[in-house]
Amino acid sequence: MSRINADESTPSRLRAGLRRAAPLLVLGVVGILFWFSGVTRAISPEALLSSRTNVSEWVAQHHATAMLLFFCVYTAFAALCLPGAAIMSVVAGFLFGAVAGSFVSVFAATIGATILFLAARTSFGDMLCERAGPRLARLRRGFHADAASYMLFLRLTPAFPFWLVNLASALLGVELATFVWTTFFGVMPATFAFAFAGVGLDSVVAAHQAAYETCVASGAQSCIMRVRPSDLVTRELVLALAALGLLALLPVLIKRWRSRKAA
Repeated sequence: MSRINADESTPSRLRAGLRRAAPLLVLGVVGILFWFSGVTRAISPEALLSSRTNVSEWVAQHHATAMLLFFCVYTAFAALCLPGAAIMSVVAGFLFGAVAGSFVSVFAATIGATILFLAARTSFGDMLCERAGPRLARLRRGFHADAASYMLFLRLTPAFPFWLVNLASALLGVELATFVWTTFFGVMPATFAFAFAGVGLDSVVAAHQAAYETCVASGAQSCIMRVRPSDLVTRELVLALAALGLLALLPVLIKRWRSRKAA
């Protein structure tokens, strides 16, 4: 009888697992379709600049529509873990100006990150909470106690991929409200920097174009022209963001120093 019950429970467990994983599976399928649709190539800096006159005229004539469309695309990039999300802030600055581009990017990145966070928490967060071993449970408790400081550190520091922080936050049990506000304010400095860089995107791409043409003229076979976020920021900016991230950890360090001193 127990063997029969075990066999009967296997399909039930499988269905329950699929239902639990459904949000992430849906995001994965949509991400694949989105990637192969060609949208990512159509909004690359190189593609936009190659037809910048037509793009600029269309954005000027349909400014609200263009901003809404861009907002939806950026949100999809963030929610679907698509590569190139960082460059979207550069594109926003190029299309809408530094200030408007910055704010539409911050809101889109926050909403997209929240969608992925909720999908991951629904799919695996609760299950991990139930089955977590002592070490993971201890890590979750420690992270939860100072979640705001840790989240600001992870958001401000350029070394941590945006999508990875979204998933890790869900698995470590960060509260939704904390996740949203730390994401919103944590991505602001880098987003503003990229958007301001996007205003001068023409000169950056011109330099890349010249290097590309020189490479082609030399007869090389591996010539590519690609604008990366690293081409638009300085080392000083990266160090400043890292310093802000460390500053966000200061309350945690003080708290631990006081606890050790009291002990």
